[in-house]
Amino acid sequence: MNTETLSFDTANGATTAYVAKPDSANGKAVILIQEWWGLNEHIKDIANRYADEGFTAIAPDLYRGKLAANPQEAGAMMQALQLEDGLDTIKNTIDAVKDKYGFAHFGISGYCMGGTYALRAACTLEGLSACAPFYGDIPEEDVLKNLSTPTIFISGTKDQWINAEKVGYLEEMTSKYELPVTSVKYEADHAFFNNTRPEVYDETASRDAWALVTGFFNDKL
Repeated sequence: MNTETLSFDTANGATTAYVAKPDSANGKAVILIQEWWGLNEHIKDIANRYADEGFTAIAPDLYRGKLAANPQEAGAMMQALQLEDGLDTIKNTIDAVKDKYGFAHFGISGYCMGGTYALRAACTLEGLSACAPFYGDIPEEDVLKNLSTPTIFISGTKDQWINAEKVGYLEEMTSKYELPVTSVKYEADHAFFNNTRPEVYDETASRDAWALVTGFFNDKL
């Protein structure tokens, strides 16, 4: 595996993406969207894990170099990020990766805030062939009803933010519009996949979700 930094422009200014490239590539690419903390070492580590599985993983920096040191900073930075800006950064990531590496279509995944952006991107952007958001917020009905990208939505039953009501709404919309969504729930808390946060990390759920998502991307991309 080797890593590099991809620089590109967006409507709101230049940014970068962390790119993890496998030694033996499977020809498939995954866009990985950060949590509210920013593009930190944990997200880079997940990108590296994708590369170890044969995927080229690309993690764009939605905060343009800023990292949060605590939940208060993270919350403020997430609030300051305009939805259109985040989606534009993802769109420009896709275009830059197409130009440089030649991929035609992508998987997208993300955690917490990144799950919110991953699902919305799958509803609104071209070039995404599979989506696996972890405990992100659900788009409103007039956006969600356009989802045609196969999606696995991963949530935790102990999550107070992406709670049973929100997941139930997604499942209701899935049924109403026959969306290509599979809802997978673990008996775990919000951010259960983050192994740098022992207070919420759930190893069993994380291992199972990782196997599920990498298998899904291998199948769909």
